[in-house]
Amino acid sequence: MDPRLYICLWCFLAVLFMEGINETAVREFVFLGFSSLAELQRLLFVVFLLLYLFTLGTNALIISTIVLDRALHTPMYFFLAVLSCSETCYTFVIVPKMLVDLLAQRKTISFLGCAIQMFTFLFLGCSHSFLLAAMGYDRYVAICNPLRYTVVMGHGVCVGLVGVACACGFTVSLVTTSLVFHLPFHSSNQLHHFFCDISPVLKLASHRSRLSQIVIFLLGVFVLVIPLLLILVSYIRIISAILKIPSSVGRYKAFSTCASHLIVVIVHYGCASFIYLRPKSNYSSSQDTLISVSYTIFTPVFNPMIYSLRNKEFKSALRRTIGQTSFPVN
Repeated sequence: MDPRLYICLWCFLAVLFMEGINETAVREFVFLGFSSLAELQRLLFVVFLLLYLFTLGTNALIISTIVLDRALHTPMYFFLAVLSCSETCYTFVIVPKMLVDLLAQRKTISFLGCAIQMFTFLFLGCSHSFLLAAMGYDRYVAICNPLRYTVVMGHGVCVGLVGVACACGFTVSLVTTSLVFHLPFHSSNQLHHFFCDISPVLKLASHRSRLSQIVIFLLGVFVLVIPLLLILVSYIRIISAILKIPSSVGRYKAFSTCASHLIVVIVHYGCASFIYLRPKSNYSSSQDTLISVSYTIFTPVFNPMIYSLRNKEFKSALRRTIGQTSFPVN
């Protein structure tokens, strides 16, 4: 995607935000996500901080090991490094602010700050969905066409797939954030959440355009359903190829290379579909807060363990990297 187009889109977004600020009486939002747990907020701060530091540490370990060990310079681990980087940035957008608010008396965010937070987490979250689809395609080529794997999944193709995922995420997040913050906010500024998610912010709008809600819903369908369908097609072909393998050991080995990806897909799309694709009449701020904690705090903790720390090839590479770092060869 042309960088000049990105600049134009950013300018367009800024103009819409300024128009939104001019049309609204709300200058800041107050987070009420953990207000019912006032006596537990210090404990939650300690727990969430430890989990966040663990997430940062494991993702940094994964990225550095993949970069330093040449044996991991394969398409699968390239996508894993990008996914770990994306997940680190995703949690960075939400968790530090949440940790500060857990210790603060007044938990606020400016109107523009809320818009930037929503845009950034949507960009990373949407890109994450398309990256999972790209990883599904990578597993399909590896199992169904192993002899041409290195040719089909060349470095240029991998970079291109990541670029397409980011471009789709950028476009969807730009349009969605613009539609949300172009609405007038004249009444309450109390946000029943711990970050600026779509549904809680829309609930505060003085006037909600039916067209805007339909467009936002359709974009959610595009981001969640299209990649999921691509993943399903990949796995239908993968399962068909695995069933043709004569030995049970071969079938197990082939499927084990996909198991981690499949678990992450189920968790990611399960949480995201519950939040963004259900009817708005079923909206519950307490349910959304609980689910959001799971995919902003707990899922990023488990994903590195699911993907890498239980992977024999990665653990061998990690031991080699630690050995080379601790005892460098002169």
